[in-house]
Amino acid sequence: QVQLEESGGGLVQAGGSLNLSCIASSLNFDSYAMAWFSEAPGKEREGVSCIAWDGEETIFADSVKGRFTISRDNAKNTVTLQMNSLRVEDTARYYCAAASTCTVTMDTLSVWVDYWGQGTQVTVSS
Repeated sequence: QVQLEESGGGLVQAGGSLNLSCIASSLNFDSYAMAWFSEAPGKEREGVSCIAWDGEETIFADSVKGRFTISRDNAKNTVTLQMNSLRVEDTARYYCAAASTCTVTMDTLSVWVDYWGQGTQVTVSS
């Protein structure tokens, strides 16, 4: 059974950085785009970033452009989200996802998700 396991969340002050990792098991990893979503209390889950199966294409939500980067290592079945210049409003639970494809915008990305991780909490304090 496919498993996506996130790690790297925690508590950080505004302006700080975190590096989230997701390792996939029982997944044909390089056949999937990989994505990160965030879900803040009282809000819907929304796409943060997506990376194509070969790493050649990356997409970011407007709110994180220039602050977050996404990368993947197909040999290790891992995808990472480097989060810099964190803001209080970045506080959320972050989920790793395996998707059939990345989408041009984050709005429709969740439609293409086949597998979800359990999430890791990111809390940014002021």
